[in-house]
Amino acid sequence: FQEKGIHFVSLHDHLDTTTAQGRLMFNLFASLAEFERDVIRERTKAGLTAARARGRQGGRPKGLSKEALSKAQAAKTLYLQQDKTVAEIGQLLGVGRATIYRYLTYLRVPTGGSIAPVVSA
Repeated sequence: FQEKGIHFVSLHDHLDTTTAQGRLMFNLFASLAEFERDVIRERTKAGLTAARARGRQGGRPKGLSKEALSKAQAAKTLYLQQDKTVAEIGQLLGVGRATIYRYLTYLRVPTGGSIAPVVSA
């Protein structure tokens, strides 16, 4: 910024990068912020490593909850009866069309659509 004549002047913190002392303080604050970010990153990595060593895994649990699984089973039954549209099934179960298709894919019900299958772990 200095080459282009751009300077920073803080009215609240008495920081002015047009002076040598102001540039020193600005660089000091920037270095401290970078140091703090690095310390947080190291602690996070150490915490994740320790959690993995204890057998913990991060992320969202695989599969469906009990409530979602029961809705998925109901969706499968209604879908295979072939007397309701996917939108109507979604309205009955209180979920959207995309969710119904996700449920059917999870239960490996062929839908004739071009939805990629879900790979269960």
